[in-house]
Amino acid sequence: MTYACTTYPSPVGQLKLVASEAGLAAILWENDREDRVKLGTMTEQPGHPVLAETMHQLDQYFASERTRFDLPLDFRGTDFQKSVWAALLTIPSGETRSYAEIAAQIGRPTATRAVGAANGRNPISIVAPCHRVIGSDGSLTGFAGGLEGKKFLLALEQQAN
Repeated sequence: MTYACTTYPSPVGQLKLVASEAGLAAILWENDREDRVKLGTMTEQPGHPVLAETMHQLDQYFASERTRFDLPLDFRGTDFQKSVWAALLTIPSGETRSYAEIAAQIGRPTATRAVGAANGRNPISIVAPCHRVIGSDGSLTGFAGGLEGKKFLLALEQQAN
C-alpha cells in the first residue's frame, strides 16, 4: 500500500501527516523513532483530501478554535492497540487520564504497562490524544513529541476550554 503524505509546520515542530485511502493513518513527529510507527511507501500529496482537511483542523486546533477532530481515521495495529487508541478518543480536551484508568476503561485493569506501550505506538498523535495520558501520580510521562511538546499541547487545551 502506498500512503499519501505531507509536512505540516506546527507550533510543536514539523509534523508528517500520512493518509491511506481509508483515512488519516499517522501524524509523525519531526524526531520520531523510525520504528515507532511502521508504514509502507509514502508519496508527497499535500492536496490529498484527508491531508488537506487534517491541516485545516490542526490549524483550528492550534488557534484554540477546535477541541475535537472530525476526521476519518485508519488505525493500523493489533486489536489491543486499537482498543487503547479508541479509548484515547474518549478523553475530553482539557482533561487527562492515567494509564491505569485507560486499562480499566478497556476492561483490562491489570494491563497498565501494555496500555503504556500501546499509547507509545499511537500512530495518530494529537488527533488521538495520547498526550492526555499521564502517570498515576499526575506526572508527565514519555511522549513521542517530547515532554515539552506534551506540556505545550496540554496547556493549549487548558486555555481553549
